[in-house]
This record gives sequence, structure tokens and C-alpha cells, in this order.
Amino acid sequence: MTENWLGRTLELEIGPVAHGGHCVSRVDGRVVFVRHGLPGERVRAEVTEDKGGAFCRADAVEVLTGSEHRVEPPCPLAAPGGCGGCDWQHADPAYQRSLKAAVVAEQLQRLAGISREVVVEALDDHGPLGWRSRVRLVAGRDGRAGLRAHHSHRVVPLDDCPIAVKGSLDSVLAKRWRPGSEIEVTSDGDGHQHVREVSTVHGRNKSRQLSGGDAVQHAADRDWRFDAHGFWQVHPAAADTFAQVVAEWAEAPRGGVAWDLYAGVGLFASVLAEQVGPEGRVLAVESGRRAVADGERNLADLPQVSWRAGRVEHVVADAPRPVDVVVLDPPRKGAGREVVDAIVAGSPDRIIYVACDPAALARDVATFASHGYSLSDLRAFDAFPMTHHVECIALLQ
Repeated sequence: MTENWLGRTLELEIGPVAHGGHCVSRVDGRVVFVRHGLPGERVRAEVTEDKGGAFCRADAVEVLTGSEHRVEPPCPLAAPGGCGGCDWQHADPAYQRSLKAAVVAEQLQRLAGISREVVVEALDDHGPLGWRSRVRLVAGRDGRAGLRAHHSHRVVPLDDCPIAVKGSLDSVLAKRWRPGSEIEVTSDGDGHQHVREVSTVHGRNKSRQLSGGDAVQHAADRDWRFDAHGFWQVHPAAADTFAQVVAEWAEAPRGGVAWDLYAGVGLFASVLAEQVGPEGRVLAVESGRRAVADGERNLADLPQVSWRAGRVEHVVADAPRPVDVVVLDPPRKGAGREVVDAIVAGSPDRIIYVACDPAALARDVATFASHGYSLSDLRAFDAFPMTHHVECIALLQ
């Protein structure tokens, strides 16, 4: 039986970065996933989780030999026992991107058998702070709004959040809320704040829109208006950058057929529609009915775009085909085999896959490969600075 190490302090040398915002070390034959450390450092780490078996989790509580890339975190809560929102505040921004690049490359190699050098690009010169335009807070027992600690339900109250859009949380953090309620804050492209409170009353969720409602964003040479708490890229520069990559890679022929899957409010559908022209067809598929309604309203000037609400694998079964190009932006878990099979049944020449999780991307790339599609290009973006998250766009042909 494996001895339980919970609470034990280990002196260890930190190894390579791993997917999930931690690095790997090994002690007495066990893997230790260490947060708040960097590769090559020697630290004292306190075990925070041990469920038995081959691995446990720990926080680096004292740095004995530090990395040249270590910096002072701009937020005092980005530390052991603090907020779980940021993973890499203790690393300089360029090194954060190199860590993320290593993770993407490792996932592609391990899960898809692809050896590829990866570079993670900064989205703009704005820097790693003040970018997060959407934040979901939770009220603690004292009514103060905060974020949860890593792998915990414990609420860490906030006085500020350096990665949030400057000033966007001021009024929310100054109030007291119903304990346990969630407060969703969105800062839109015109600088307006939209605040919604979601609380549980007698076992049922109840939401109140306290300010705003419809957000305004600007991307792909269009103005967008939609539910402020629906899906839109969190980094202010992300939507326009990703739309430009899709426009460059799609090469949808005039009069052709394209699919935009997991379409949201139609950002990529608008790009594809411009390429296929009035005589072409774009199918936009989205499971959220409010998003479909918003998409239809925003793209009313593009009659070549038709909308379907439903699960992707069900809708595309009778979609117009053959299809020239498919764009998909699935949720974090990825598309999965059923969706991949449905896509390749349409025999697209090009598939553009927008992914917020490198492991899910690698698994799906492997599934596409089993159908004869190879990864011909890849770009990765630091769309979530200070966290372990990274956005990738892959071109499959």
C-alpha cells in the first residue's frame, strides 16, 4: 500500500513542464506534479493532494535554486494556497510562451505521433495583464466576491485581478453578494460592463441581469451584438486574429460550400461567406439556440449563410455536400470520433480546427489522420497569458 504523502514537504528538482499548469518531478518512484515551480529549479514542495497510486500533487513553497526566468508575480494571490486562476505568473512572459509551446509539441508527439516545432505567438503588444474580458466570480460565506483556489471549492476573496480588463471588476468587488452566488462580468468591445448574478434559490438557479445585457464586439470587419454572457473569445485581440488566420487558410472557392461547426454567433461563418460569395453556401451549426438567434441577426446581410441549431454530428449527417472547407471550434473536450467521422464523410479539401486544449486537438488530429488527413500547418497563440491555456489553429488536408 502506497504511503499517503498529504501535507508532507519534499525537497526535489523540478523536471519538464506538463499539460495543466504544472511541472513533473519524481520522488521514490512516484510522479509529483508541482505547481508554482519552473523546470530546472530545486524547491521545497508541500504535497496538497494524494489519492494514492503513482502520482500526487504539490506546491513549491520555497525556492532553493531559482530559474533565470523566474519573476515576482504581479498578483500576491498567485501563490501556494491562493487563487487557482493563474498558473505562470512567476515566469516571464516569453518563457510562459515557451512552456506552452513545449506542451503543445509534447501532446502532438504523444497522442498523434507528430514531431513538430511549435512557437506560441503573443496576440498583441498589450502585455500579459488587463486582457481578460470575461470573469466568473463566486461569493464566499462573507459575501465577498472571489475566485476558487486550485482544485478546491474554497473561495479566495479578491481586491483586484490584474489579468482582468482594468476597472471592469471595481463595482463588483466593492459589493457584498448572496453567499454561493456566481457573478458573471463581461467587458465588451466598447468598454461597457455587463453583470449577471446567478444564485440557487430552493434548488433552482435564478439569474438577474444587473447591468447591460447585449455586448458589442468588433472583429472580421464587422460589428457584433449578442448576449454578453454567450461565447466570444476572452482576449480582446483573439477574435480578429483568429478570423484572419481562417481567412488565409480557408481558400473557399467562389460558389463553393463551407461548414462552420460550433459556430457561436458566426465569426468564422462571416469569413467563409465572403469567400464563397452570394452564389455559395455556408452552413453554420451551433447547439445554443440564443447564439443561433444572435448569429442570424448579425449575419442577416449574408443570405448564403444558413443556420442549424443542434448537435454537430447529427446536423451534418444531411448537410450539403461535397463540402470544400470545414471550420470547427469545438469545446475544450474536443470534437471526438463521431464528429470527425461526420466531417470526413463530406470529403472536404481543407479542415481548419480551432482548439483551446492541446490534448483534445492532438487526439482529434490522430483521428483525422486515420481518415487520410495530415496536419499541414499549425499556429499557436497566447490567448490566455499567465495561465496554462493556449489556443491553437490547425490546418488539415
